Amino acid sequence: MGEPTGLTNSEARELCKNPDESTKNYIMSQVMYRIKDPRKSLPFYTEVLGMRLLQKLDFSELKFSIYFLGYEQVNDIPTDKRKCLEWTFGRRGAIELTHNWGTETDPDAKYHNGNSDPRGYGHIGITVPDVEVACERFARLGVEFVKKPNDGKMKGLAFIKDPDGYWIEILSTRSVVEITMNN
Repeated sequence: MGEPTGLTNSEARELCKNPDESTKNYIMSQVMYRIKDPRKSLPFYTEVLGMRLLQKLDFSELKFSIYFLGYEQVNDIPTDKRKCLEWTFGRRGAIELTHNWGTETDPDAKYHNGNSDPRGYGHIGITVPDVEVACERFARLGVEFVKKPNDGKMKGLAFIKDPDGYWIEILSTRSVVEITMNN
């Protein structure tokens, strides 16, 4: 069943080795979600969460498309296809939405979000200046909440769902510091 109390800070630090010099230029570039319908997911990630489409790639033979989104300035996105590909894969913390063609009309198509049994993957996190203000806006936009900022034991953060049911944590640096320091 695992550790009844988790690791101590010193145990965690001892287990985490200094990165090998050969990994100094590695970055975490993207997290991939499978999506049922880009006509629902793209507006959610751009209009609701404020991301920008960085790149769209189609794989006709395999019948799928991928959409890379992130928090970048529109003027920073290269217009040359080769440069844009290199630039996109050099971003930190982008999201890759993968659409297998035809799922949007398949009533049985759905994806496991990792938060129901069997549990696994949990969520991505979006940092906002003010959690309450962001959640008021999400509510006006009809976004589904898993947890509102004042619900449960961890106050000051929220969880919302995207159109496919994936969880997104909404937090501010201030709220995380307060939660951590009071724990």
